[in-house]
Amino acid sequence: MKNFDWIVIGAGITGSALSYELAKQGLKILLLEKDSNYANATRYSYGGIAYWSGVDDFSIQLCQESREIYHQLSEELGQSTEFRELDLMLTIPIEKNPQAITNNYQKFFVKPQLLSPQESTEIEPLLNPSAISGCLKLPHGHIHPKKTNDAYQQAFLRLGGTINYEEVTQILSENETLTGVQTNQEKYNSKNVVICAGGLSRSLLKTLGITLNIYFTHSQLILTPTVDINLKTLVMPAILNRLDIEEKSGDSGLKSLWNHPDDEIISDVMEPGAIQFLDGSFCLGQISQIRTNPQAKIDSDSAEKTIRKEVGKILPELQDLPGKLHHCLVAFCPDSNFLVGKIDSLRGLYVFSGFTSTFVFAPPLAKRFASWVVEDDEKMPSLL
Repeated sequence: MKNFDWIVIGAGITGSALSYELAKQGLKILLLEKDSNYANATRYSYGGIAYWSGVDDFSIQLCQESREIYHQLSEELGQSTEFRELDLMLTIPIEKNPQAITNNYQKFFVKPQLLSPQESTEIEPLLNPSAISGCLKLPHGHIHPKKTNDAYQQAFLRLGGTINYEEVTQILSENETLTGVQTNQEKYNSKNVVICAGGLSRSLLKTLGITLNIYFTHSQLILTPTVDINLKTLVMPAILNRLDIEEKSGDSGLKSLWNHPDDEIISDVMEPGAIQFLDGSFCLGQISQIRTNPQAKIDSDSAEKTIRKEVGKILPELQDLPGKLHHCLVAFCPDSNFLVGKIDSLRGLYVFSGFTSTFVFAPPLAKRFASWVVEDDEKMPSLL
């Protein structure tokens, strides 16, 4: 059995960033990912960094730390993350009162600028002014999610870290103390394991009899090849119905459904948006479905038609772009922005998952987590 100081389960942006920060502390780290061709929420995401979204002293501090990290991250990792700053355009539906929607954003420490439809199209010419009553403009960060993830992993490997593509089948323990993990290929010994498995975190915790307020949606979006159209901004709806269904998932009436996974669609929302990466490719739309079975099959044809139709209302020139629908699980916590900390009922078990704004909060919290590990574990929050 191979020995490591820490085992990190899940090689999306959360696991990759955390592995890198732990390795920087001189620790021997194993990063486990079930598939080398990972199709997770990091790969299929917009890569937006909402560093304007802090609402209290702690989240504001994390947002500021995040912005500082990204400004120098490509240099630190030795590989481009394609970081840039651009305008975020939050579209307000034609039937909604723009001022009322604007008021909903006053809780954030960076306040949005309300634009008329005409002002909106001056900034983003691809917008359809007849489909909106206005836009909220905010300063936003952006990265290429896959290239950033790869950069973290390559820097981690240069620090002596190990990445193995194996599926974790069991977390091992003895006398309420963690001893390692069993994969579909081998056993690995460690006194510390941190779960960064995104939408599969809940399933892993359940094998240990541990239930936390972490759930997942089935997310569907379209990725396109490079095209000869220029989108200047990141476009998203100002009314994020996805957050509403995530919040309701923590209600007592729905919690029991998660104990009996099936394919039923409990909630289903469509959010028309788009981002263009620096290579000219696009990410279009997002459908979020709450289905308690992580292996539930989706109707790809129907999902693609819905995304194209709704994106086409806001951004008509993007409706018929060539592209392919992709599907992944997206973890969330209905009562917090993330779950980061230790599980006291099983010594050596930690969770780093459930981020609502992953690209904002994961990098600064990974740094803090690694500091807690080597400096003072008592500062680590307890989750259970």
